[in-house]
Amino acid sequence: MAEQRPGVFEEKMTRLEAIVRELEGGNVDLDRAVALFKEGKTLARECEGLLKVAQDHVERAMASADERPEQ
Repeated sequence: MAEQRPGVFEEKMTRLEAIVRELEGGNVDLDRAVALFKEGKTLARECEGLLKVAQDHVERAMASADERPEQ
């Protein structure tokens, strides 16, 4: 996976939170609600993927640290 520019996850989460607020506001027509839901579902999936990549990086770093000989 290509390196992401800083703040991508945060931007996606901010947009996702805005979608949730708009949907919870209750003043959204059905077509807009469906479009927002689809966008939110996509954003959630993308955020999950970014978190998985970050978790993998952390796990590899920890494994690498465990393999280093103590001095």
